[in-house]
Amino acid sequence: MNQPLTMPTDQPRPGGEREAATGLRSRAALRAANGTRHAPIDARGKTAVITGANAGIGYQAARQLAAAGATVVLACRHPGRMADAARAIRNEFPNAAIDEVSIDLGSLRSITAAASIISDSHPHVDILINNAGVIGEPGWRTLDGFESCFGVNHLGHFALTGLLLDKLMAVADARIVTVSSTAHRVARLDPKEWPSPQHPNLYHAYSASKLANLLFAYHLHSLIAAAGVSMCSIACQPGWAATRLLSPRPRSPRHRASVAALQAVGAIIAQPAEDGAQPLLRAATGDVPSGVYLGPSRWWRTRGPATIEESSANSHNAQAGRLLWDLSVELCGVDYSSLVGSAEAGPTPDLPGDVDATNRGAARPSI
Repeated sequence: MNQPLTMPTDQPRPGGEREAATGLRSRAALRAANGTRHAPIDARGKTAVITGANAGIGYQAARQLAAAGATVVLACRHPGRMADAARAIRNEFPNAAIDEVSIDLGSLRSITAAASIISDSHPHVDILINNAGVIGEPGWRTLDGFESCFGVNHLGHFALTGLLLDKLMAVADARIVTVSSTAHRVARLDPKEWPSPQHPNLYHAYSASKLANLLFAYHLHSLIAAAGVSMCSIACQPGWAATRLLSPRPRSPRHRASVAALQAVGAIIAQPAEDGAQPLLRAATGDVPSGVYLGPSRWWRTRGPATIEESSANSHNAQAGRLLWDLSVELCGVDYSSLVGSAEAGPTPDLPGDVDATNRGAARPSI
């Protein structure tokens, strides 16, 4: 009954997606196809936890993993929207195994509670997709006092991953998928500044959080490799996908103008969220090694089949990765002791493509 499933781009959209995963919409975006059929997925017997799974690419990843036989844990901030998403998936796939866990990634207390619920309910976690993301207003902070993009997009996922680490290490070949963005390429490399910037800027903060996602994914890979653990840390970016990431009602006039411009461009080139989810799904289930970065292969990497791509020089700055890791442990109190203790027994291997930052023209982090 749970056979590997291919999800073609020309398949009619289910009604539930209109409820649970609306976003940037245009006839051009909905017509746009990548020209290839999506790769078959077989996730029978696996448990997958996905943050931000009530809409956009997170919803599509949850939908397709559930169709492929996985037990899918929706980890979302808004209970009503999460329930709508779960209902939509069950309506489309009556045999789908769906669990719902409320989590606010801007609250370390909520993250701890959610991780405890997941750990108590599931003997293992095979796939963790750190997908949820925000672009807040300048000056917005999390409940713990951190800049909102850094706090939610990076630190919340850092804490959640660490709290679920034992469940991930309980199975062979677990996958930790961290969703970044091409926006990481324009980020300023200054990890100490990111949690509490002196001059808050909406897009600087977002791009910094996406660079933090990559520094985290790569440093986690180095720890996994040093510990000899059978687990993968893989980063990806969805290209330009039709999602809810951009707020439709920003407060500041300057922000409103920027959002309107991005929405206009997105209406022309954005791909459907189902296609944007393909790098996440390949990272979660495909034959790809730990430590790589996946993204669409066409139209300046905004759409198309997912392939391995090279991230920025700054994202491979191992010194910045260690600084960010230590800072994150200090800020959230999650220390990855079961992994770090094993990794410290041997030397840390080089990251993929890692060289001294000065030899690649990368900025030095503020240490």
